[in-house]
Amino acid sequence: MTTHHDVVVIGGGQAGLSISWHLTHRGIDHVVLERDSIAHEWRDSRWDNFTLVTPNWQCSLPGYSYSGGDPDGFMTREQTYDFVRGYADTFAAPVREGVTVTSVHQSADGGFDVDTTQGPLHAGQVVVATGGYHTPVIPRFAERLPGSIEQIHSSQYRSAESLPDGEVLVVGNGQSGAQIAEDLMLSGRTVHLVTGGAPRVARFYRGRDCVAWLHDMGTYDVSIADHPGGLAKRENTNHYVTGRDGGRDIDLRAFALQGMNLYGRLLEVVDGTLQFAPTLASSLDAADVVAESIKDAIDAYIERAGIVAPTEARYVPLWRPERETTSLDLASSGITSVVWSIGFRTDYRWLHAGVFDGEGHPCHNRGVTAVPGLFFLGLPWQHTWGSGRFAGVARDAEYLSERIECEATVRQSVSSLA
Repeated sequence: MTTHHDVVVIGGGQAGLSISWHLTHRGIDHVVLERDSIAHEWRDSRWDNFTLVTPNWQCSLPGYSYSGGDPDGFMTREQTYDFVRGYADTFAAPVREGVTVTSVHQSADGGFDVDTTQGPLHAGQVVVATGGYHTPVIPRFAERLPGSIEQIHSSQYRSAESLPDGEVLVVGNGQSGAQIAEDLMLSGRTVHLVTGGAPRVARFYRGRDCVAWLHDMGTYDVSIADHPGGLAKRENTNHYVTGRDGGRDIDLRAFALQGMNLYGRLLEVVDGTLQFAPTLASSLDAADVVAESIKDAIDAYIERAGIVAPTEARYVPLWRPERETTSLDLASSGITSVVWSIGFRTDYRWLHAGVFDGEGHPCHNRGVTAVPGLFFLGLPWQHTWGSGRFAGVARDAEYLSERIECEATVRQSVSSLA
C-alpha cells in the first residue's frame, strides 16, 4: 500500500529541518526523507579544520539559535554538525533516515507519486530541500594527468595527512579552494594554487566583522529581483575569507610571499604539462577591488548613520607577480596530488517536472515553482544573498510554509466542492 502524506520534504539538512519545524507548528502532516543521516553533509563533506565563515550569532533556525559563549566566533565542523543535528531533536522532526528518493512524478489524480528505496509514497505537496550542490565537478582533461597523481574533489579533502607526501595542486580559489590551500600550507605542504575570478572580503574592518556591518546595512536582505546583478547572481562564486583561529582575511598575495605558487586560469593539460592563462595579476586585482568596494559601502553607511567607529588604513597589495607562469611540467614539479575545487553541478534527474532551465537549474520565485505544490528550499540566492546562511534559510522556510498552508486550504476547498 502507498502511504500518503500532505507534504513530503526531501532532504534532512538545515533547509529540510527548517520547513519541517514550520509544518510541525502549523499542524501539517509531513515526513522528511533523508538519503543518508540528518545533517551528514556538515560532517562528511568538510575537511578536519573546517570552520564556518559566518559568525555564530548569525546561526539561527526557526525556534532555535546559537546559545554558546562565543557569539562572535566561528563554529568548527563538529560544532556545526552538532548544532544542526541537535535542532532536529528539539521538535522531534519526523525524519526517515536512509531513504533515497528515486523519482517524483505528478500524480494523475493530483499531488505527487514519490518512489523511494523503502517503497512508494503519495504526497499532496513536495518540498525539495537537497540544496544546489550535488555532483562534484572535475574537468575531463583531468583524465590526462599522470596516473601516479592522486586526484580528489574538494568535498573529499580531509587533511594534508590524508594526501600522499609531496607538493599539492589546488585548482580553484573560491571559499573552499582558498581555505584548503591555506590548510595545506599551514601543515607544511608546498602548495600550487590555480586562481579564477573569485572575489574576496576582509574579515574585519573599522572595529567589526564585515558580516556584522553588512547585516546592519541590510545587504543580506536585498532580494535577487532588486539586485543589480539579477538572476545571474545565483551563479556567482562566494567571497573567500576564513573563520579559522577566530577569523582572518585570506590574502593570496601574502600566501605568495610565504611560498605558495600562484597561477592564472587553468586552460589545458598537454603531454603532462599544465597550461595557464596569464590572468593571475588581473584576478588578484579584481578580488581586491571587490574587497575595497565593500569597505567603501561600509564607510558610506557609517557616515550616513552617524556611527562612531575607528578609522582604518586601506589595504595595500603586499605582492605582485613579476612574471606569470603559463606552463608547469608535472613530472618535474614534485606535485603528487590535485584537489579540484571548481564547484558542483545540480542533479535533479529523479524529479520529473517541467520546472528546469536549459542547464538543469530549477526555475522558481522564492522557491515557488510553476507546478502547484512543488517547492524548492535551501538554494543559493533563493531569495536573497542571505538565503545561503542559516538565518536566511529560516526566513525562506517561513515564507514557503505559508504558501504550503494556503495551497492545502485551496485543495481542501476544491475537494469539498467536488
